[in-house]
Amino acid sequence: MRQSQRSFGGSWTTEKLERVHKYLKAYTTIMKDRNFHFAYIDAFAGTGYRTYRQDADPNELMFPEIAEQEVQEFLDGSARIALQVEPRFQKYILIEKDDNRFVELQKLKVEFPSDDIDLIQSDANEYLKGLCSKNWIRHQRRAVLFLDPYGMEVEWSTIAAIANAQAIDLWILFPLGIAVNRLLKTDGNVDPTIRDKLNSFFGTNDWYDTFYETVSNPTLFGEETVTRKTSDFQSIGQYFVKRLQTVFTKVANNPLPLYNSKSNPLYLLCFAAGNPRGAPTAVKIAQDILRE
Repeated sequence: MRQSQRSFGGSWTTEKLERVHKYLKAYTTIMKDRNFHFAYIDAFAGTGYRTYRQDADPNELMFPEIAEQEVQEFLDGSARIALQVEPRFQKYILIEKDDNRFVELQKLKVEFPSDDIDLIQSDANEYLKGLCSKNWIRHQRRAVLFLDPYGMEVEWSTIAAIANAQAIDLWILFPLGIAVNRLLKTDGNVDPTIRDKLNSFFGTNDWYDTFYETVSNPTLFGEETVTRKTSDFQSIGQYFVKRLQTVFTKVANNPLPLYNSKSNPLYLLCFAAGNPRGAPTAVKIAQDILRE
């Protein structure tokens, strides 16, 4: 198996892709008879495939030096799944920064020969902010965007730009347990570099006051001030959904937790809609799919 293949995930990976796939089918069915030019955008397209290892631990697989190389199955990734959806999208924009993965991604144009596939080798944040700065509404453009980063690569400024376009339905994988919760030290002593990363990720620094509390305890030597973490997986997820609600027209209120084989939450699959007119229908469909 080629080293460049994206190779973490098990049943939780299948679950997220099945939900997104159902939405894509519903979306193109609705949009095919509308007067819009509609696209699918995959910001971390990888190779177009995913590899599945039984009992794989995503935390381990983020570190190739300790990951086993044996692969049991070779399955479709989000980009390839989108290309198989019927009715088809009118445009596919597949973004991948890594050189090796981009080479593999180019093979999709051989398997799916069409002029409607744009392969973009770029940083996802930079490309998306440029793409979203265009006047989508005036040009009757709409899109579904899948943000499935490896960790915390997505900046809040990118999410805000997506919402500001008011034409894009967003599926985003929030790294609940795989990243965010791991970075929140129980004593509140968060490294300045980590603080900056979380500030950029959430678009604000008020996450600290939300996830921690400072209390004064009486001791033999007077009052002692102690900071402690009060957040859990549920409250962290709720906080992210509320952040999405500050920029998007409407957000699904039932994001889907994705667990590993040990029942530890890894990610939260979230949905948000930016177009005021289409958002109620889009969110209703997404909530029904997330509820299944």
